[in-house]
Amino acid sequence: MNRDMTYNQNILKYENNQFVETTDFYVTEFPLTIMINGEEFATIICSPKNFKELVLGFLASEGVIFSGKDLKQITIDDSKGFAHVELTHPIDPRTKQYTQRVLSSCCGKSRAFYFNNDVQTSKVSQSKVTINADQILSMMERLHSESKVFKQTGGLHNAAISDGSEFYEHRSDIGRHNALDKLYGYCIQNNVSIRDKVLIFSGRISSEILIKASKIGVGIILSKSAPTNLAIELANDLNITAVGFIRDGSFNVYSHAERIIQN
Repeated sequence: MNRDMTYNQNILKYENNQFVETTDFYVTEFPLTIMINGEEFATIICSPKNFKELVLGFLASEGVIFSGKDLKQITIDDSKGFAHVELTHPIDPRTKQYTQRVLSSCCGKSRAFYFNNDVQTSKVSQSKVTINADQILSMMERLHSESKVFKQTGGLHNAAISDGSEFYEHRSDIGRHNALDKLYGYCIQNNVSIRDKVLIFSGRISSEILIKASKIGVGIILSKSAPTNLAIELANDLNITAVGFIRDGSFNVYSHAERIIQN
């Protein structure tokens, strides 16, 4: 059972040169500890929804699992904040660097391949998908229109995965990585092909987000915000099309523009 994504309380607000009492909404922050084969692996600070997808996506992006076949079962105990994972195999010792590490929801400092695990799990995109300008603008508009909790609180990152036409899945979380992991987990859980899909993201395209996109396996990432220089360097190296500043009918294409075609 998932907990509420938001809380509300009475607050004192200052505006128009005076204090007024009003009600404000704020997002829920929830610690979820992942136990693998009975051992503590990591604690993720997240929004309390779509826990199973989050765990699946996180474990896949960190190279702990490669498909749903690596899992015996996942049991979520949200009353105590635990996800109990049973694998069909022991954990690779090379992944145990994450054991008992708290993964914060805060943005942190961007990095390129600063962790060995990123080198091992990031992939050069093999995607052949192409999209046009109208699809880019409409996908970003849909992400904005469906971000209801963000509009209420201003405290979440939003992400979606789409094929630009019929398929579309949207997830929100206080952690930008978590939102992407939930989408990855959804695709694993439902056997959805990823190579022909596009990631749509509300935040900045940092090197960390670009690495996450490469781990998922998509060829295109769209954002309403800016990229960083390291993200663009990685996008060029990993054959990923990065599109930013999607707003007011315009956007910038920063890498591998061959996937963006004329309307």
